[in-house]
Amino acid sequence: MLRAPGIRMIAPVLAISLTACGATQAATSARPAASVVSPSPSPSPTPSPTPTPQVVIDAAYVAAELGSVEDAIRTVDTPGDEYASLGDRQQRAYQLLAAHPDWVPAVLNAASPTARSAIQDNLAAAQQIDSLNGSRSSLPHWLIIAPPAPEVLLGYYREAQQATGVEWQYLAAINLIETNMGRIRGLSSAGAQGPMQFMPATWASYGRGDVNDPHDAIQAAGRYLKAHGAPQNMSRAIYAYNPSNLYVRAVQLYAQQMFANERAFLGYYSWQVYVQTTGGAVLLPVGFSG
Repeated sequence: MLRAPGIRMIAPVLAISLTACGATQAATSARPAASVVSPSPSPSPTPSPTPTPQVVIDAAYVAAELGSVEDAIRTVDTPGDEYASLGDRQQRAYQLLAAHPDWVPAVLNAASPTARSAIQDNLAAAQQIDSLNGSRSSLPHWLIIAPPAPEVLLGYYREAQQATGVEWQYLAAINLIETNMGRIRGLSSAGAQGPMQFMPATWASYGRGDVNDPHDAIQAAGRYLKAHGAPQNMSRAIYAYNPSNLYVRAVQLYAQQMFANERAFLGYYSWQVYVQTTGGAVLLPVGFSG
């Protein structure tokens, strides 16, 4: 039996960054009346700096940001080195939207058909995972590491697909939900291990090699899914992987976006690890050790 760790892929609030931006107001002290004195020569006037326009964070802002990002992620001309920034913007925009669900209709109305589909699926997938995991009272005992390069992971997924018939998009979606593409090193609350989160007994039956090795874990996930009905009945196979209809739906939604456009994988690959605690959403960067 495999269990997903407590990951919140799309946190509902930007708790850390927003609460750190409170404005302060300086107090002015009263001065006693002064004697009349001769005026001093006035200094030469200096040009006033051009004020920086403030960004209004509202539904229109999120609509423009998500529409732009989702379309750019799926454009074949987008350079590979831009995906880290696009993934970060994508994730933060979804955080804002999750915190303001009343903005959703306006955002969807403003989006292109492709972006609208992505927004709907990503929001729905996040809701499934949030319902499954809930919030933590403290940070998890995880080590956050850099995942293999995206082309390396794609190679592992495709190898498993060739061996088992399980389409790589499902393997990528499971890898995303379980450990953010392998960023999380640590046991789940149920004792599952490795980037695809195998329980020891399950690994003994389906694993070959090292449970913490991305290649070995992804191949084992393909074998496990095939043994439980894949590729003919993916819903059944995914439910066997984690017996929750919420989990099954989340995997299917993320996979659906990668079926529609394979470059969606590059956006998901760039997502960082956010954990939802009772005190708010916390980003766990590479190098974090809890």
